[in-house]
Amino acid sequence: MKVELLKYLCCPITGDSLNVQSGNVVNASIDEGVLATDNGKYSYPIKNGIPRFVPESTYADNFGMQWNNFRKTQLDSYSGHNISSERFFKSTGWQPTELKNKLVLDVGCGAGRFAEAALNAGAYVIALDYSSAVDACYSNLKNHRRLSVVQGDIYNLPFPEELFDYVYSLGVLQHTPDVKLAFSCLPPVLKPGGRLCVDYYWKRFRTLMHAKYLFRPVTKRLPKEILFKSLQITVPIMLKISQILGRVPLIGVILKRLIPVANYTDTFPLSKIQLHEWALLDTFDMLAPIHDNPQTKKNIEKWFTQEGDFIDIKVFHESHLVARGRKLE
Repeated sequence: MKVELLKYLCCPITGDSLNVQSGNVVNASIDEGVLATDNGKYSYPIKNGIPRFVPESTYADNFGMQWNNFRKTQLDSYSGHNISSERFFKSTGWQPTELKNKLVLDVGCGAGRFAEAALNAGAYVIALDYSSAVDACYSNLKNHRRLSVVQGDIYNLPFPEELFDYVYSLGVLQHTPDVKLAFSCLPPVLKPGGRLCVDYYWKRFRTLMHAKYLFRPVTKRLPKEILFKSLQITVPIMLKISQILGRVPLIGVILKRLIPVANYTDTFPLSKIQLHEWALLDTFDMLAPIHDNPQTKKNIEKWFTQEGDFIDIKVFHESHLVARGRKLE
């Protein structure tokens, strides 16, 4: 943890500032130590260079497992494609030039696929995740001097109000226990005039008819290790079937949704090996989460208007149901 990160952190319970209670400072950073409030009542460990504000085991354990198993898979710098950066900039509508030297919060960073895009644009990024995915993100992007990684809870963010110029949360909020409450925790840490972008699974007939919802009542209750090992065997088979169905004229797009597998054939320019790796990663991502809560356009627009006091609100479909806006000054 960079010592300078302290000026951006606060106790998620009291809002008080934090100090280094123990730990050796080497080259202006702390690898292992403890942060605490002035009175010492609340303290939080620093492990492997990351301040930790959550229990070791959470409802998001499956995400920690998947991102540590597929640490580099969806990084553009690893895949050789601009898949993550294109989704990031299309969804947010932000320009790389406007992010330069701005303070950005990535909520639900996973292994850092979108944080990498923001960092490459010159932003200062604090990447936060509830799960041990923070370890994958830190390992992937620690050479970026403008990156800080925090393990924290969206419902109790360890940041003071009106801190960030930009906040985004992509592919995350539908996997929280209370989606509306999760959203409502983001506007307070955004500066007046700051910009927010979030996305969700779209609650519509087409989404709810996906085959994954037939299997999730069982798969979300399976031990994640057992589910992962099962998918290692079944995903190659399901992917092949989905690819065959996808080639059926006129109705192939519909037919391949009958197979609970992430099939990016003809969607992304991935090699055969990459197609299988992305399929295993995102199929696990579909079937393992405890929470899966698609949202309607009406709800999202209402939250931006009522909860966040935003203008320039736009809700549209870009791989997910995306919502973005600018906080009133």
